[in-house]
Amino acid sequence: MFSRILIAWSLMALCVVIHASGMTFALRLWRHPKAAARGFLRATWFFIRLAAWIVLLHMLEITTWALVYVRNNAIADLQSALYFSAVTYTTTGYGDVVLPREWRLVGAVEALTGILMCGWSTGFFFAVVSRMFGVKSHPAES
Repeated sequence: MFSRILIAWSLMALCVVIHASGMTFALRLWRHPKAAARGFLRATWFFIRLAAWIVLLHMLEITTWALVYVRNNAIADLQSALYFSAVTYTTTGYGDVVLPREWRLVGAVEALTGILMCGWSTGFFFAVVSRMFGVKSHPAES
């Protein structure tokens, strides 16, 4: 059991590395998002590219979990592992494909990791949009 928890935490850490690297790359690539805000079509195209980049990061993370499931014979084939991993990572949880008993806690850690990474992505997207349009938050007045 301890070895599987170690695998789960290692995968979580790898997801953080993938996400941090991807977000850092996006920040460097799109240094000046205000320029993209000039015009509806330019802004929309920027949002599409940013969303696609974020989804790609999540897909890399989902694939990482799936490859570990297949490599350790927790799920028989890659297609099923990718499906299970996507459903678990996004916390959709259909339940039609399940892990063996000894791997179930790893699946739970994947779901928690997915929640964190999706939250991070949402915060990042919001920060970029706020920067684009110069939205400033004001502390609540008492």
